[in-house]
Amino acid sequence: MEIKRLYVGKRLSEVAIHNETVYLAGQIAEETSADIQGQTREVLGHVDRLLSESGSDKTCILSCQIYIKDMKDFAGMNEVWDDWVPSGHTPPRATVEARLANPEVLVEIVVIAAQR
Repeated sequence: MEIKRLYVGKRLSEVAIHNETVYLAGQIAEETSADIQGQTREVLGHVDRLLSESGSDKTCILSCQIYIKDMKDFAGMNEVWDDWVPSGHTPPRATVEARLANPEVLVEIVVIAAQR
């Protein structure tokens, strides 16, 4: 049984790969001064990059959990999501309002995907 980890830190790894399945840590924006749409675009960019580095892409997402600071931003986040997610490849998804660790972070996205 092999588990490959990418971007391993003291507290977490950004990616774990096991049995051709890619598990991403929760992705957040670095530019926390951006609005919900800006933060969502940045986060989805991180997801794209990490999936690509892991031999996957957004058409292979098996599951997605979205944590949003305030549901008033739900529509704005969904506008960016709808432009990003490929038609015919919308994954199972849950979105919940949550108190995030950094109060400046508006959205955090967790993805599980199959490798190509």
